Amino acid sequence: MTPKTRWFVQSISGLLLTGTGLCMTIDAGFARFAGSEWFWYGTFALVIFQAGLCLIIDGFRFRIK
Repeated sequence: MTPKTRWFVQSISGLLLTGTGLCMTIDAGFARFAGSEWFWYGTFALVIFQAGLCLIIDGFRFRIK
């Protein structure tokens, strides 16, 4: 895979994961205030959000090359 292709794939994947993680985190917050189970769902949401940020940051490394 060329650096340009890898940058494109990682950046798009990172943006999708970041957006998904934020939406899941907000949903876990609503679940918390509603009184339902939220802890593991919120933890998983934050892991997805952080993975998205890591992919975006790593994608910039291939963009610079």
